[in-house]
Amino acid sequence: MSDSKQSIFEKLKNGETIHANDPDNHQLRKASYATIKRLKKLNKSAKPKKIRKILGAITDSEIDESVAVFPPFYINYGKNTKIGKNVFINFDCVFLDLGGITIEDGVFIAPKVNLLTEGHPLNPEERHSLVPGKIHIKKNAWIGANVTVLKDVTIGENSVVAAGAVVLKDVPDNTIVGGVPAKILKIIEP
Repeated sequence: MSDSKQSIFEKLKNGETIHANDPDNHQLRKASYATIKRLKKLNKSAKPKKIRKILGAITDSEIDESVAVFPPFYINYGKNTKIGKNVFINFDCVFLDLGGITIEDGVFIAPKVNLLTEGHPLNPEERHSLVPGKIHIKKNAWIGANVTVLKDVTIGENSVVAAGAVVLKDVPDNTIVGGVPAKILKIIEP
């Protein structure tokens, strides 16, 4: 095993808190500004192939030709986001992905959805630290307009998150949730 120090990005992906005085903190902003530069090109494009190519460069992965993203789209890092096939991401979505976002095949994401894998401690003295967590959206889920999904949440397969919901806890498979905070409204019968 290598004696090399983990990068700040590896620490985040592994769920480690990044303290405000971490000497590598500057790398987070540097990476975000590099992503913003690519996003400017993505958000000016109306060509699906070009959008997928730029998104692939941002996420450091191949984006399948079945994926559609309607700009504007915002992401702060990108390399911790994985997008499956037949995914649709509508206008004006925000992904904060330092903790990791996985979007499986067939997911619909409506306009103005926020996927936020990062938070901060409640203690004011530690507030400038960054606490990551993962978001996992399973196959065929539908995330409604203006939804916010917070860190450490899995949205179950075939589930629906109603417009305007704030999701703080896992959503089981085949379930409709809604409200603030999101609660189970109905089970989807096959």
